Amino acid sequence: MFNLRRMAWHRWLGIVIKEFIQIRRDRLTFGMIVGIPLVQVALFGFAINNDPRHLPTVVVMAEPSPFSRAYLAAMQNSNYFHITHTVATEHEAEQALRRGDAQFVITFPVGFQRALLRGERPSILMEADATDPVAANGALAVLNQLNEDVFTPDLPGFRPAIKPLMDVRVHRLYNPEGVTAHNIVPGLIGVILTMTMVLMTGLAMTRERERGTFENLLATPATPMEVMTGKIIPYILIGLVQVTLILLAAKWIFNVPMLGSLGLLYTVVVLFICANLTLGITFSSVAKNQLQAMQMTFFFFLPSILLSGFMFPFRGMPQWAQVIGNCLPLTHFLVLVRGILLKGNDLPLLYPHIWPILLFMCVVLAIGLKTFRKTLD
Repeated sequence: MFNLRRMAWHRWLGIVIKEFIQIRRDRLTFGMIVGIPLVQVALFGFAINNDPRHLPTVVVMAEPSPFSRAYLAAMQNSNYFHITHTVATEHEAEQALRRGDAQFVITFPVGFQRALLRGERPSILMEADATDPVAANGALAVLNQLNEDVFTPDLPGFRPAIKPLMDVRVHRLYNPEGVTAHNIVPGLIGVILTMTMVLMTGLAMTRERERGTFENLLATPATPMEVMTGKIIPYILIGLVQVTLILLAAKWIFNVPMLGSLGLLYTVVVLFICANLTLGITFSSVAKNQLQAMQMTFFFFLPSILLSGFMFPFRGMPQWAQVIGNCLPLTHFLVLVRGILLKGNDLPLLYPHIWPILLFMCVVLAIGLKTFRKTLD
């Protein structure tokens, strides 16, 4: 039985003080103790928003009129829509939706004003990128309220009890039923790869250093590039196995549509895996032990999952959070994988989100090669 009388309190106090000294000396652990709560408070308090505003909207206006311009002004004043530009054809608008440059496309038909003045109840078309149902729902809910607010002062003979002035036809594209799994399951590919690839490679060289096998590696004539790439290749195969399992589950369990090329998808996946493995190897070359490598991995994974658009709408975040999110490879990979599976995008539409991942990989690889030391010091 534990006996407090036999306990020497001065020895116990010495152990406590010694532990605090060890924590203070381990700067990375001390930084995590302070940094992670601050990061979480900042992200959840300032960056996360489930009711996104100022969503990019493209306009197709066959015949400009004061009423259509008034409706667009009312949309912007609602703070849910941000009119980015006007295009001439529906094809240009469709390309903007596919690239992810626009969340909505609103189309005003020919003769809109004339039909409105005659009381013929004209229709306007609102197309929404519904790959993320949460991002679109709030904005679409305010559209019907704009009819009376905008046009009633200019049309005094209108009687709201009979019928609305016009019809807003909403087309939810790429996920018309708003199935959450169609948005979440493809995103899980990126989240799982980020977590496993960075963690496994982050422990690679630190594990060898702790076990003493790193000395044998240093005795070989292998260059830093050979060591880093040699450790990356096996994990690429592991990552491809993980992706295949997720895709099979997505197809046969969750009925996620796969409209694009699987070959193109796997090419993008390999690029993303290489970016994460490069980061993991860099962490392992900097960390002194496996605990530090795990801490670095967690510190990278936390903002990646919160600021990438996986859990919360990306466009609902403030501008500074979107800038940080655009520096993370997971943000661009989510756009790529959802674009291929749900929209059937081809390479020209994917390139704007491919080069940031390539740039990230090159920068991290350069840092990893610079910090790699062929010594035990």
